[in-house]
Order: sequence, then C-alpha cells, then structure tokens
Amino acid sequence: MRSHLLNDTTTEHYRRSVTEGVERVAAKLAATDRPFTGVTADDLAPRIDAIDLDRPLGDTTAVLDELEDVYLRDAVYFHHPRYLAHLNCPVVIPAVLGEAVLSAVNSSLDTWDQSAGGTLIERKLVDWTAARIGLGPAADGVFTSGGTQSNLQALLLAREETKTQDLGRLRVFASEVSHFSVQKSAKLLGLGPEAVVVVPVDHDKRMQTVALAHELERCAEAGLIPMAVVATAGTTDFGSIDPLPEIAGLCEQYGAWMHVDAAYGCGLLASLKYRHRIDGIERADSVTVDYHKSFFQPVSSSAVLVRDAATLRHATYHAEYLNPRRMVTERIPNQVDKSLQTTRRFDALKLWLTLRVMGADGIGALFDEVCDLAAEGWKLLAADPRFDVVVEPSLSTLVFRYVPAAVTDPAEIDRANLYARKALFASGDAVVAGTKVSGRHYLKFTLLNPETTTADITAVLDLIAGHAEQYLGESLDRAC
Repeated sequence: MRSHLLNDTTTEHYRRSVTEGVERVAAKLAATDRPFTGVTADDLAPRIDAIDLDRPLGDTTAVLDELEDVYLRDAVYFHHPRYLAHLNCPVVIPAVLGEAVLSAVNSSLDTWDQSAGGTLIERKLVDWTAARIGLGPAADGVFTSGGTQSNLQALLLAREETKTQDLGRLRVFASEVSHFSVQKSAKLLGLGPEAVVVVPVDHDKRMQTVALAHELERCAEAGLIPMAVVATAGTTDFGSIDPLPEIAGLCEQYGAWMHVDAAYGCGLLASLKYRHRIDGIERADSVTVDYHKSFFQPVSSSAVLVRDAATLRHATYHAEYLNPRRMVTERIPNQVDKSLQTTRRFDALKLWLTLRVMGADGIGALFDEVCDLAAEGWKLLAADPRFDVVVEPSLSTLVFRYVPAAVTDPAEIDRANLYARKALFASGDAVVAGTKVSGRHYLKFTLLNPETTTADITAVLDLIAGHAEQYLGESLDRAC
C-alpha cells in the first residue's frame, strides 16, 4: 500500500495517475453538448448504493471507469454556455493548475512552519485585494471557505468592536434581499431573532437609505446599539448593488460597522469598464469577496478583508502546540491568528497563478463580457411580450417570468414557470434558477460564462416558453 503514498519514490505513479484523470476530464469536457443529462436522484442513487467501499478495485483505470458511471457522466457542467442557474463560474486554466499543485504539496495555511512561502503569497494577495478595494495602509484579511464564513467573521469582529456584553441590545441592518448568511451569522453569534433589522429595497432592489436612516434613528432612540450595517454589492437574486456612499455616511453618523458583502460583485474590482459601480466600498470596515464567483476560480477561493488589521485580534487564540504568544514577538507570520479555521487549504495559490498568467485586466475583461451580455439579455426580455423582467442588471443576473397572454391567474402562471424550470432541468438542455419576487415565482439567469451568447439566451427563453405553454395546455385539458 505504500506505493500509493506520494513521495520521492512514487512520482512516476503520481504522474501516470493524474495524467489519466486529466485526460478523462478533458475528453468529457470536449464531448459535453449540454450542461446536464437530466438524471434523477432515483436513477443515480442505486448505482452509488451498489458500490462496496470495503472492496477496492485496486486499479486507477477501473476506478476512473466507475467514476465515469457515477459522477462524470451526470455531473452538472458549469463550463457549458447554457448553464445559467447559480453563481457558479467556469474556471480558468491557471487556477486549475494551481489546484493540482496545492493538492499535491498539501500545505496547510495555519502556521508558517506548515506553509512558509504559501503564507507570504496569501498575504500578498490579501494586500493586493485590499488595495483594489481602497481600504488603506492598515488593512488586512485572510482567505476563507466562502462568503458565508466571511460574513460570519466580519460580523464577529463588528460584535466585538461594540465592546458590550449585553447582546440583546445589538442590531444588524441588512436589506430584504441580502444573503441569508446575515441571519445565520446573527444566530451563530448569540444574537436574538430580532437582532437583524430588515430594510426595504427600492424598485431596483437596492437598500433604501431613507428607510435605513429611519431604522438607525429608531435604534438610537430605543437605547440599542447599531452593531453593523451589511451593504450588498451584488445580491444573490438580482445582482443589485446597494448605494454604498450613502450607507457609509449613515454608518459614520451612527457609529455602526459597515460591512460590504461583495461576494458576487467583487469581479468589479478588476473591471475595465464598471469599477465605478462599487464606488464607496473603500469606506467599509470589512468586505467579503468570493473569487470563485466572479474571478473564475474553482471552489473554494474567498476572503474577508478589514480596514483595520487590529480588529482581526478578535479571532485570535494561542495554542502552545501551534502558535504560542512568543511567535508574535518573534515576528513569525501565522495566518491562524486571523482565521476562524485552523487547518486550511492553500486556495490563494489558484488566484496567484491566475494573476501571474492572465493579469487582473484579463479577469476584468471576462467579467465585463458577462455584464455586457446581461445588458443585452435584458433588452431581449424587455422587448419580448412573453416575459416580465424585474430589474435592469447591475451585474450579470436577470430575473424574469413567463407571462402568457391568455392566462391571468397569478397562481397558474406560478405553476407554469415552476413546471418550465423543472422540465428544462429534466431535459438537460439548459439549467436555470428560480426565486420569488413579491411572493410570485420567477426564473433567473445568472450569466457568468463569457462563452454564452445572446443566441443561447434566446434559445433558452424559447425552451422555457415551450415548456410553460405545454403545461398550460395540459392544465386546460385537465380542466375541461
């Protein structure tokens, strides 16, 4: 069994195995003609259940054959131009190279004596991102597993900065379309169910600053503490960007920590055309970025950035076996001092190789392409009488629903849209997402693939309309 350990004596085995795996994936990518096969859980589960994990196959080729049957054949492929559903981007090759390198070397980014150069590369990327945001010379941060963890850590720092033990007095303000992790983080941080104050949004799904000012004033009058305001730069459902400068001004006025959840909108940090859409982000106390959403990185690749490095002390604990206090005075750079995690992958390497091969302008150009595509898609939807589109996109998301001319019952239209989404997924021809707007069911395109064209959008809209019309025809037949 030692022949399977990666070391100086098994490098040829490593090379052959990885090459065979890469060739399988490359062949699959080249042959994929739709984003999904339409397989159901009932179809796939028996195949996986039948595998006896206590009886290894012992041969890489046999294992890859099996993997083709239980995973590769039926995976959802985000690189396909008609995958239009969630915030999943196709990935760039330099980042995939980074994934291969970091997995093989297997550095753990908690302490210097486990990562050395990896620590400094991550720190350099944190500094680069903070500079792109404009947080100033005292800024710092750390890579995380994703936006949910970043938001949790940011709100932990905000809670601690209030310097109060009376958690019942703390309030967090977020828009009604902010990410669910705000509510989840409040619960994990010991705040009560009333702690998150939901602020209404305007027609463009942006936080209403007049309403925010009103809620902050109510908070002050009631003797409560405005712990944080969470502004969103790229909401999950709409891609909307809250008015950051105005929110920053209110945070300064009321002494609230300003957190910007830019998990989605962080791609604008590299944009050549649309960077101005997140002006005001430089005034934040903390920022969430998800490189694996709009920097075309594999999952996971994310970070939380802070204006004042000293606030990261709230996540610091010293263990004698790992990062004793003496290491601080010895100036040994341990990233665990800043992180909620201990053992942590060298995910920063993927972004490092991407920047060194493509450059920030290369990433920004790709993100600009999908933003431009969304603008064209909006024009198509706005001109198509079959669809109702919600808001003009700020990033690359389109929310819409099929509205047949002959049907006026909103509930029946809801069911037609739900059916269309399910039927489309079952066909495997395209994958789209769904959400609710004012209690009604809508569909969603999240456009993160520069290879997607307006012709793809038009074709998928026709498929959606066809499925919805089929449902309504059958519904009418049943009613008769």
